Order: sequence, then C-alpha cells, then structure tokens
Amino acid sequence: MNHDSYPALVMDQEARSLLTRLARVKPFALLEPMLPAAALSTPAQKAIETYLATGRRELRQRLHQFISWLKTPQGRSTSPARAQEIFTLLRLRFNNVLSQFDLFADVITQRSEHETGVWLGGLDVVAADALALPGYFTAPPVICYLDRGPGAAIRRARTRLPGGTESPVAIVRVPRERMVGSGIGSSLVHEVGHQAAALLELVESLRPVLKGMQQSGDSGRAAWECWERWISEIVADFWSVARIGIGSTLGLMAVVSLPKAFVFRVTTDDPHPTPWLRVILSCVMGQALYPHPQWKRMAQLWQSLYPAEELKPETSKLLDLIMTTLPGFVALVVNHRPRSLGGRSLAEVMQTQDRQPARLSAHFEAWQDKPHQMRTASPSLVFAVLGQAKMDGRLTPEQESRMFAYLLTYWALRSNLNEPGCGCNH
Repeated sequence: MNHDSYPALVMDQEARSLLTRLARVKPFALLEPMLPAAALSTPAQKAIETYLATGRRELRQRLHQFISWLKTPQGRSTSPARAQEIFTLLRLRFNNVLSQFDLFADVITQRSEHETGVWLGGLDVVAADALALPGYFTAPPVICYLDRGPGAAIRRARTRLPGGTESPVAIVRVPRERMVGSGIGSSLVHEVGHQAAALLELVESLRPVLKGMQQSGDSGRAAWECWERWISEIVADFWSVARIGIGSTLGLMAVVSLPKAFVFRVTTDDPHPTPWLRVILSCVMGQALYPHPQWKRMAQLWQSLYPAEELKPETSKLLDLIMTTLPGFVALVVNHRPRSLGGRSLAEVMQTQDRQPARLSAHFEAWQDKPHQMRTASPSLVFAVLGQAKMDGRLTPEQESRMFAYLLTYWALRSNLNEPGCGCNH
C-alpha cells in the first residue's frame, strides 16, 4: 500500500482524529463540580483516575504506533483491507475507553446534586463500614449512586468492564425511592454482601455442600436444588441481617411487597429466592444470629399479609417442601466455616454480640441523652440501632428521615475532613 495513496491518507487522518478526541477526555477532578463533602474518597478517586488514565495512555500509544506503522515499508506494502482491520480494532478500543469513562461519569455526576451528592458521600462511608472485615480481606473502595426502580444492584470490584479490564472499585446502585430512611441500609448492605461473598469465596465454598445435600435421594432434593440456585442472593441477605439486624428484614419487606402473583412466583432461572420465602428466610437467619421473639412476630406479620392459600398445587407442594428444610439450611449457612475464614464460622466473624436486640435498644436509649455517641459509632451499627428502634415503635418515619439525612451529611463531612471530631453540629 503506497503511503501516499488515498486509503493510507484516510486512515492516518482517522487515527489522528481519534487522538484528538481522546485528548478531550479529562480527569474527573478537572470536570465535575461538587461540594468537598460529596467527593469520592481519596482511594476511590485515585483508583478510578489511575484506571482510566492507564487505558487512555495505552490507546494513545497504540494509535501513535499505528500512524508510524503506516509510514514503514511493511505498512506501505499492506493491503488497505488489512490496514482497515487493524484500525477498526483501535476504534473499538477507543469506544471501550469512552464507555468506561461514561460508566464512572454517570456515577460521579450525581455528586453535584444539592443534598443528594453529600448523602451519597455518606452512603460511601456506610458501605465501607458494612464491608470491612479486618484480617480476612482488603476491601476495595465502594462508591454509590442513585437510580430509578425498587431494587439495588452492584458492579463488584475486579469484575469485567467494557474492553475486558477489571473495575478498580465496587459501584452500588441504590434506589432513589429509598432516600432517606433506614430502608436504604437494607439495600446497600445487601449489595455490599455480594462483594464480601466474592472476596471470601462464600458461594464457591457453599455450593459443593449444597450439592452434597441433593444426593440424599429423599423428597427434599428439590428443595436443596432451590437453595443451591439461590445461594448467591441468600449469602448477601445473610450479610445484611448480620450487619443491621431487623432493619434488614424491614427493608427487604418493603422491596418485595408486590402483587401476590409475584410474591409467590417460583422460577428456575432467577437467583433470587421466591419473595415470600425470602422474607421468612431473613427472619429465620435473624433468629439464628440474634434470638428474640421479634423475628417470629415479623414472620407471622408477613404470612398474614401474604397467606399461602389458593396457590397452584405444585407451587404449594414445593413451598411446603422448602419450608421443611429451612431450619437445616439456615444452620448450615450460619455455621459454615470456609477456608477463607481460617476455620471460623460466618456467625463468629460477624460480631453478632454487638447487635443483639437488647443491646441495640440500650444504645438507642443512651443516645437520647447523648446524641454525640451516635455520631461516633460505626455507621452500620447506627443503622442497626435505628432499625431496631423502628421495630420497637420508638422511631417515627419523620424522625427517621431527619436523623438519616443528618447522619449521612455528618459522615460525608467527617470522612472528607478525616477528623472524627469535625464538629459539624446543627
């Protein structure tokens, strides 16, 4: 291919055009206006900027190499079709770089919203606290953003982004309709539980055990097949109950309070447990971790809202079968000792002694006279305490919303200043 030919000229111009547009992609620190308290944590911002800068630098080098190659004897002798193939791959890489940038831009842009941006900064702090398990893994940075819809979701750190590279941070999508109240903690900590499960390889260690339970040959095999299919979501629910107690179940009920047809739907391809079962399962896990009559009351309330009557015979039979295996399944999960925990059980590493209902109620009582103690407590403990107070009827929805709006603002500001006693008083 003659370098002076028209095809070579076109590809040279197109490659330089990509370079020009790539240069317009700036670091977020130069683009996004936001209050300091709404900003990402330093580790999160550094991880994202480094990740994106590396992608831009590598693409820039490849484009320069392509432009130089067009002028070499090999490039001049290559057919236009082959040169176009090489350039097309570079263009695809360029689009992947932009897709990665836009993914983080969608998250970060919300930080400039009035109040919401600062609250998101506070949720980042809650997420980091709920994920932390010192001595067992190094937690990646977690950033939060809001979106429509009733459910939350997570793009875990170290999962593939467009282009095949791994995300440097975990990104949690929180339902906007949950702002601001204790229910947001249930959604947030559930998603954080997915990240924790991946770091501890909990699903991978539980699946063989559940497969083994299916070999018994008795009538319970279908139930254990369901537990295996649902285990990834169940482990995340376990993490949420373990971290914030009854507040997790209250928040879950709000999410899955749907028309009866959806609440009792059993599907073979959904990793989420049947909603009706999922709430009862949350109560049974809560009872196992934090024994108290409230869990039975909550399960009875749920069953009165959605009585398991007039169901299709096959659905009723399967639900009854699963219910008979429920206690044994929960005991298996709570007492599971994966290699990643060094022989300790899940219940043992989750600090359940600090979140027993009586202790949570005592914290709430003490905080009435000394509210500053609430600000210095760990955010996940605060969610647990206020969730318990809501269950006890001692916290109105109006009080709950005001308190969480204040606390999220306080945690965001404290994190930004990196001073536990930053003095952000109202």
